[in-house]
Amino acid sequence: MTASTHVHAPDAPLLAVRGLTKHFPIRTGILQRVTGAVKAVEQVSFDVGRGETLALVGESGCGKTTTGRALLRLIEPTAGSVHFGGTDVLQLRGEALRQMRRRMQIVFQDPYGSLNPRMTVGNAIKEGLLVHDLAEGAAANRRVAQLLDEVGLRAEYAARYPHEFSGGQRQRIGIARALAVEPQFIVCDEPVSALDVSVQAQVVNLLRDLQRERGLSYLFIAHDLAVVSHMADRVAVMYLGRIVELTTRAQLFSRPRMPYTKALLSAVPVPEPGARRERVLLQGDPPSPANPPSGCVFHPRCPHPLKDAACTRTVPLLEEKAPGHFVACIKEPPTSVPTP
Repeated sequence: MTASTHVHAPDAPLLAVRGLTKHFPIRTGILQRVTGAVKAVEQVSFDVGRGETLALVGESGCGKTTTGRALLRLIEPTAGSVHFGGTDVLQLRGEALRQMRRRMQIVFQDPYGSLNPRMTVGNAIKEGLLVHDLAEGAAANRRVAQLLDEVGLRAEYAARYPHEFSGGQRQRIGIARALAVEPQFIVCDEPVSALDVSVQAQVVNLLRDLQRERGLSYLFIAHDLAVVSHMADRVAVMYLGRIVELTTRAQLFSRPRMPYTKALLSAVPVPEPGARRERVLLQGDPPSPANPPSGCVFHPRCPHPLKDAACTRTVPLLEEKAPGHFVACIKEPPTSVPTP
């Protein structure tokens, strides 16, 4: 998909990502010469609207987390552009980049590893306030207490250390830390995958409440489609570093068009005793991102009945096959829409 392709949110986007690419060099030998590259993210483009949740889903290792970290510049992208509120984040340096980090935050997947065990909870949350000169002294302490209350924790927890909390409580602390600098956009990097199922629902509801109260925009990275069905406005499906389908949540769950998406949805358990869903079983394992297949990256595993040699030669663009429904498949015909 080219950078000019409009894979956009319904309204003017807060975040516009075009052609985002991240390659990790492969070095071998004593001299550590570059002999190849792991193509973790390849020409990814999407928008996130104001107050919108875009879910990014796919198998482990498909490039979801790398995408989220690259657009925040926690790792530097190889190519592409990331416009936030009209400003190209990838061109910022020094103080301008530091100020932009106030507006774009992240909640990490691991609630155990993302908190410094040597810092109290209060100091961990307060750190952003001090770095960005938002509050200090008693005012900062009051703000920490307010944030803890906002995520469902008691103010006196500020004096405790991360090891004294459960996984769900630590994730709430991570959310409070992200909220401390008043961001507009948060990358939620699989924020509930390490939690018990009962706690997952609590954290998802908290994120939804905070979004409604603060007008936040989320890039919600997940592999659990049951969670995505409750959280997302739109969904982008990723495979081997590329987005292969992007549409609204309702369209994706009711009318998936990409064979890979159909396989993912067929694996979601049906919450009814005795109910069964026809499984779409994919053959083989995902190819290595260090040596991706030619043409469509999904063609070695694709069960599409019309698959032929063209799939091995042509890289499909992410094209609008129906209104607001983008699919990267040369064998998937557009849906004709009658004109009024």
